[in-house]
Amino acid sequence: MDEKTGEVLTQAVLAERIGWCSDLVAGMVSVVLAERWNSRDVKVLASGVDEVGRNLPSNAWMALRRLGWSAAPPEGVKVNDRIVRMAQEQAGRALRSVKWRADVDLGMLATWPADPSKRTPREWDQVRAAICGGEHLPSSIIKARTRQAATFARANGCLPVDVFELEGTPKIPRMLLLAACDGQQATIERSETDTRQALLRLQLPTRPAPATYRDWTWVACPIALPPTVPASAVLHLPTLRLAGDTVRADLAYTHAVPKAHRTGHTVALGVDWGLNTLLSAGTVQLNGDGRITALGAGGQFRAAGVLAKQHRLRRLSERLHTKSKHYERLIAGHDHQLAPKLDVLRSEIQHVSNRRSSLNDALAWAAARWAVDQAIAARATVIYVEDLRSMEAGGMGRTLNTRLSQQVRGQIADRMRHLATEQGIAVVTVPARNTSKLCPHCLTPLRHRKAPDRPTLTGWKWAICPHQDCRWQGDRDHGAWRRIAARGLAHQATTVTDRTSGHMAIRTVLDNLEANSVLTPTPKTSRKDRTKTGPTRPRSTRPAPRRRRAPSPARLRGRVGQRPEGHAHTDRTRLPRAAHRHQGVNTISTPTTGHRPRGAALGAGFHLHAHASPPRWETIPETQSNPGSHS
Repeated sequence: MDEKTGEVLTQAVLAERIGWCSDLVAGMVSVVLAERWNSRDVKVLASGVDEVGRNLPSNAWMALRRLGWSAAPPEGVKVNDRIVRMAQEQAGRALRSVKWRADVDLGMLATWPADPSKRTPREWDQVRAAICGGEHLPSSIIKARTRQAATFARANGCLPVDVFELEGTPKIPRMLLLAACDGQQATIERSETDTRQALLRLQLPTRPAPATYRDWTWVACPIALPPTVPASAVLHLPTLRLAGDTVRADLAYTHAVPKAHRTGHTVALGVDWGLNTLLSAGTVQLNGDGRITALGAGGQFRAAGVLAKQHRLRRLSERLHTKSKHYERLIAGHDHQLAPKLDVLRSEIQHVSNRRSSLNDALAWAAARWAVDQAIAARATVIYVEDLRSMEAGGMGRTLNTRLSQQVRGQIADRMRHLATEQGIAVVTVPARNTSKLCPHCLTPLRHRKAPDRPTLTGWKWAICPHQDCRWQGDRDHGAWRRIAARGLAHQATTVTDRTSGHMAIRTVLDNLEANSVLTPTPKTSRKDRTKTGPTRPRSTRPAPRRRRAPSPARLRGRVGQRPEGHAHTDRTRLPRAAHRHQGVNTISTPTTGHRPRGAALGAGFHLHAHASPPRWETIPETQSNPGSHS
């Protein structure tokens, strides 16, 4: 609502006015970046001190003003100082973030390999030594930066000088960083009567180019808070983004959570990644005598159907991109009759991209929520996840390689850290080497075979230990999470915390500690006394038929009446979907008709193609899961 006129603004009008304000901010940001996008200015800003040796403020807009890097609106446009603050804050964040990429590219270009597609072990040591912190840098990042520089060299005939020549000035997103403002530009307050409601007030222009301060008015925007925001949380000014005709607010809030510890864990959850079985997880316990035992058989979060749909969308996107490139070559800057078709293709490409992003985001939150629920149900204080940042799929064909490389592992790990932090559970990454190769009980190399329950399917899903004293066998993913959890508990004293991101990690595997990261098999005990106390009950050689031989009565039309043969109910005309497939009681089958994502309504997950093992909540009936996140 416009507080000056009392007019109730529609969603389209509100998005238009926020768009005018974000365009003013983006224009000032582009001017600052065009002037300061060079190695000298970025180095000065990243140094943290000004020309007289004083420490620069942590806020980017304050640091830019201390250095004298000003921003101004276009001539004839009137804005207040808080709008300039948002522009300087956005420009300062972009300049600070490029410093890390600049250091990586300098080290990579200084040790350019003879064959950019494949470095030798000596060249890998050289490039890691040339980059600050390169010994712990994932090799996938170095490979990606190398491919980008090699593409630039093929197009221009020479290598780039630095990242600023390689990337150029970045595009400026349309957003309003209200966190850089104070109460004279924006305020947010929670409703006193309803804790799920908040009121955001901010100044917005009434025209695209405001000439005076009278062209700015206060607008009140009610915000419905999701249940993931605690009632006691302190709300902070959000970041407003435009998504078409919709305004989205990235709301930050602060509330007290239990502190997660690096060491001192006795119950841990191990999580293993997979292609079709996205996550396999289970808990292990470190006993007082140093033995590590498994607690239960573990569970799985299978999303083969969702990942297959993501793969289909990726192939559709590739075809659309190929077709649009062909149209661009045919048009070649002329007024061509294919121009309207090219616009339709571009809109379809954006639509497919949005679908892929939404599906990835939903899958990441669902998988992370499942993993954290498993940890809460088992009362685990730490989640150990294998570090697969450097994994690049190869040798399995172009289709499987692409599907492995485009999994949402990074998003799931970030969401998992967010949800686990609210419960005081630590998330630690461990090296992934030999987690699926060695036996979890004796560290003997495993032999992989086809799964015994699916002998017709190709693959090496089943693992068998050849050691005569062990002979462990099981799903290779279940063996992997046992190895990950046991390795984490054995190496928990070597856990380090990254100063920049705050993430916990075990970076190296020590031989003396790895020898102790084995599981002790628990003896199988029978809970029922099977001692024979009398004669065996005789069994008939002619078992009863499945259906009685007497004719069943006619089916009645109402809900009452005599039940017909079998177990079919009188009020159900069709069998349930699960009756047509071989599946467990906790799975969600794929619909045979149209896609209707009502898996969450059925209580079995967020998607009809997702299959998850439920956490064993009956072990701790007092514990309740907090949904816990909002972005």
